This record gives sequence, C-alpha cells and structure tokens, in this order.
Amino acid sequence: MAVVEELTGREAVIQRLRDVGLRVTGPRLEVLTVLAAGGHLDVEAITTTARERLGTLTSQAVYEMLRHFQETGLVSKFDRPGLPAVFEISGPAHQHALCTVCGRVENVAAAAPAPPKGALPKWRVEDAEVVFKGLCPDCRASAPAA
Repeated sequence: MAVVEELTGREAVIQRLRDVGLRVTGPRLEVLTVLAAGGHLDVEAITTTARERLGTLTSQAVYEMLRHFQETGLVSKFDRPGLPAVFEISGPAHQHALCTVCGRVENVAAAAPAPPKGALPKWRVEDAEVVFKGLCPDCRASAPAA
C-alpha cells in the first residue's frame, strides 16, 4: 500500500487524486477533504459532513469512493468489533488505540513488531498490526472508581 504524505488544502487533495489516477470530481474531492481534516470517521460521519457541503450524496456513493481510495492507497480502513469501520488518510506506519467503551480510535506512533525469529518459517510477512485496547481519557474519567 502506498504511503501518502499529509494532505493539506484542496490543491493537495486534487493532486493526490490525480497522482493515483482517479478523476477529480466534486464528491471525491469533498470526501477526501473531509478525511484529510483528520480523525477516524465512519461512513455516516463522512457522508453527513460531505453532504452538508455538496447538497446531495448517498452512503452508497461514499462506500464506493472509499473502496477506490483504499485500492489506490489513499485511505486506510480500521475495523472496530461490533461498530462501524472507520477510515483515515493513509500515512506513515502507525498503530491504533481503541476505546472498548465508546469505540474512539487514535493513532499511536509506533512500528509494528516483527514476529520472533523462526516463528513463521516459509512465510513472507508483509504487514502487522497492533491494537492497544482500553479506556480513552473521556471514558476513563467517567468510569466509576475501582
């Protein structure tokens, strides 16, 4: 998967779309701009925000755009057990922290560990993912004292 430099400004978003061979359309530009604003957003949040700017946009259209963005390496998907997946602009390798109460996701600047030597003979490991699970600061603050 291609690593994408930070997207800032509409011109950068337009250039990234062109760089990966995607035609620049209003909906693609808005969806990618929403994601470039930061955070981990589900399809509903992306659709709602982009629709406010465009006037009309369906969730199905957003799903299709996100699929194309994933295929070209522009966007990464993070699956949350029991909750809708969230999407983010692809960037430097990082891991994730997942709140087990509210589903909040944050990036963790850490490299994925390599498997222990000899643990996967005959394998060519291409990627690894670590998810740190626990309570986010908000949920931790509202949790009853143990």
